[in-house]
Amino acid sequence: MVTVLLNRPEEHNALTDPAQMQEFGDFCADMRADHSVRAVILTGAGASFCAGGNVKHMHSRAGMFEGSPYTLRNRYRDGIQRIPLALYELEIPVIAAINGAAIGAGLDLACMCDIRLASETARFAESFVKLGIVPGDGGAWLLPRIIGMPRATLMAFTGDTIDSAQALAWGMITERLPAEGLMPAARALAKRIASNPGPAMRLTKRLLREGQHMRLDSLLEMSAAFQALAHHTEEHGAAVESFVQMQSARSRDKP
Repeated sequence: MVTVLLNRPEEHNALTDPAQMQEFGDFCADMRADHSVRAVILTGAGASFCAGGNVKHMHSRAGMFEGSPYTLRNRYRDGIQRIPLALYELEIPVIAAINGAAIGAGLDLACMCDIRLASETARFAESFVKLGIVPGDGGAWLLPRIIGMPRATLMAFTGDTIDSAQALAWGMITERLPAEGLMPAARALAKRIASNPGPAMRLTKRLLREGQHMRLDSLLEMSAAFQALAHHTEEHGAAVESFVQMQSARSRDKP
């Protein structure tokens, strides 16, 4: 289990610096290569999970917001858009422990994760339109797949903020917790996930990802190939052996 902390609390963990985008990409590459890792927790330091883009930089046209429209287009493509691609390709389950505000790109970052837990004080907004911009990091693809098109449309068109109770009712998050219980719950969930065989976990996540856009017959073909691989892993053999031994022990214990 690995915990990733967005650690710029003085900026509410805003995503603007190109170095942050590089760190995300490098981290996902490292996790993909490290087969001992079976779960990742992503959370924020301070009062916010992630406040999205740095509005002060937008105002001054500094950092990633500097330059011509052509330059900006490429900066988005080579910058923040690397994060959804890297997280989407990461075959390890990722849990977002949303400790506070998840606004704009911060909400979209949470949506890039597989499972979302939130504190009772968390807030959520697809707020780009309020600043006269669009979801530039994949939010228009991610959010409807989580809460459905009607609710995603409402959030994207109004830019309004919803609280964690509304997020739970809409299925954006799976659990709403007191602030002090958020990380213990995230760790307990990560531990439950990580207790399962790693190869099967990675193959299962890949199937879930591909199933979002594949036809059933194509997914069944991929599932058969993945299952053949899974049947020949050491972890599968050990799990089956453990199950058989447990069943035998139970049978012996019966009167």
